[in-house]
Amino acid sequence: MKKIVHICMAQYSDGWTYQENLLAKYHKKAGYDVTVLTSMLCFKEGKLVEDDKEEFVDINGVKVIRLPKKSKGILGKVPSYEGFFEALEDISPDIIFSHGCQYKDTVNVIKYIKKNKNVELYVDNHGDFTNSARSFISLHVLHKIIWKYYAKKLVKYTNVFWGVLPARVDFLTDVYGLPKDKCKLLVMGADDEFVEKSANEEAIGKLREKYGVKNDDFLIVTGGKIDKAKIQTKYLIEAVSKISRDKIKLLVFGSIEKEIEEEVMEYVDGVRTIYAGWIKPEQSYDYFAAADLVVFPGRHSVFWEQAAGQGKPMICKSWDGTRHVDVGGNVLFLEDTGTDSIKKALEDLVDDTAGFEKMKKVAEDKGVKTFSYQKIAEKAIKKPY
Repeated sequence: MKKIVHICMAQYSDGWTYQENLLAKYHKKAGYDVTVLTSMLCFKEGKLVEDDKEEFVDINGVKVIRLPKKSKGILGKVPSYEGFFEALEDISPDIIFSHGCQYKDTVNVIKYIKKNKNVELYVDNHGDFTNSARSFISLHVLHKIIWKYYAKKLVKYTNVFWGVLPARVDFLTDVYGLPKDKCKLLVMGADDEFVEKSANEEAIGKLREKYGVKNDDFLIVTGGKIDKAKIQTKYLIEAVSKISRDKIKLLVFGSIEKEIEEEVMEYVDGVRTIYAGWIKPEQSYDYFAAADLVVFPGRHSVFWEQAAGQGKPMICKSWDGTRHVDVGGNVLFLEDTGTDSIKKALEDLVDDTAGFEKMKKVAEDKGVKTFSYQKIAEKAIKKPY
């Protein structure tokens, strides 16, 4: 049995539906001996905290080893971890999947591979200009000098550098100067088990009934953390409230940043515009399953790929490097996500029955296959030759 180690030094949160969790889950299901090597950090109740467990088996049956910081490094942004190389030797992986190249202990990954020359290395990148390199120091010091240095050291030993969005493939080549022939797209997706489980007609009916949504209502669902970067959710709520059709309803889930809570909730009436509050990550599958249409009017999140993987037609804000969720007509992209533009797009889509049915068919036929984490996990550790 081959051994795989997933290195996730940013954080690892048990039970979450993040890419690092699901790749590890489906590699284990495929018959590999899987370990996650990570920092002490994890999310609990929406806050990034230090875990009190240094070693445990997670909800997916994957062994997790946490390492404390040895030093904080430059600007507190370049830490190293106690016992990293020794932990790697104890795990003795045949395959290393490194989530990110932005950590100092990449030098210990190289050291391990030099001692074990048949080990395969795959590296992914979750950074682009929407979530990284947004200040002068971050771009020109942290990324273009420090992380570029560590990323380039990995080139000789890495089979593929995966960007999880087209924009994140470009980030690898344009910011770190990595060779284009080694940088490819590995989409994020949906957990196949939850997709299948959530597609239960009885459960869908009960969830819609819970929020007063009838079978013949047209239900729009959106979700995720609502903060200043995703204030467009407010415009979506306002747009639905102004549509003069009682059959169109909106269900919103996720936490709301305190500073904008009052203005976001202004148009929530509990009947046509409904706020469900924060839900567990796995519950999001049930909410999207109950939707006729999923709308993401703000910045990209992993929910885009999840909803696509659940076979749902979508309306999304147009962002450079995120159009990969369109697999042939399942997504309508909006350049303008102001209230009036969203309102018009929704009305036009509902009025165009044939067009919407075509969107739905593409979503169901192609979206589910393209964004399946079982298939993504297979691709993630497949040599490109």
